[in-house]
Amino acid sequence: MKNVLFLCTGNSARSIIAEAVLARAGAGRFNAFSAGSMPNGKVHPFALDLLKLQNFPTDTLRSKSWDEFAVPDAPVMDFVFTVCDNARDEACPVWPGQPVTAHWGIPDPATVDGSEAVKRDAFAQTMRDMTRRVSLLVNLPLDRLDNLSLQARLDNIGRTEDV
Repeated sequence: MKNVLFLCTGNSARSIIAEAVLARAGAGRFNAFSAGSMPNGKVHPFALDLLKLQNFPTDTLRSKSWDEFAVPDAPVMDFVFTVCDNARDEACPVWPGQPVTAHWGIPDPATVDGSEAVKRDAFAQTMRDMTRRVSLLVNLPLDRLDNLSLQARLDNIGRTEDV
């Protein structure tokens, strides 16, 4: 099992969606986690609605600080992905085990202006983008990639143009 941590500043939408998507798509191969540098303290209601609509379990999802994953008894991460530009540019804690890191930036759906329909569409786009990237991750031949090749593949996933 590989442990994966998705980071965002607020840990209320993108990283939460990524955690849920990987928990389902990578079941049996990956443990998914999410956290934020300055967590909002609650999951965005539109993110929860979208996940529930698609039958994702949401009862364990919560907005939490990345500090929970930088303590000695925390799960050792194999991968850490930043999903917002702010988190990418922040000084992250030192992660035990020196995980492979990559930036998978996606626009923040919580900052979209407009009608409720426009806002919900932004969350749906985030779900599509993250589902595509997670699918690429879970289909990597991890046991056959050296560290340089793995890093290149993960970086390329972060540059994937989603449709």
